[in-house]
Amino acid sequence: MSIANLVREARRRAGLTQARLAERAGVPKSTVGRIESGARVPSTELVERLVEAAGWNVSVSLAEPDPGTDSMFERTLRRSPAQRLSDATRVARFVLRGRRAVSAAADG
Repeated sequence: MSIANLVREARRRAGLTQARLAERAGVPKSTVGRIESGARVPSTELVERLVEAAGWNVSVSLAEPDPGTDSMFERTLRRSPAQRLSDATRVARFVLRGRRAVSAAADG
């Protein structure tokens, strides 16, 4: 189970909203949202604080690796240089098309 899923599941089992969990843990609501979405990887201490604020305890054990917990950075590094260049080129072209469309809309 990923950290995002762990925090979300603890909160849901406790019947709490993100705002209520954040209040109990003494953190901004945006922190809980970013953790649950996977946009932020929290410290162990913060995970414990959030889970305990939901009324649960954190227990750690050894298990097979969960591929869902890989960071985007690690996944990117596993791609070949050619694949990374292709991804970057595709993103750059997308951004340029967006800029051109915005510019055309402003001119028109």
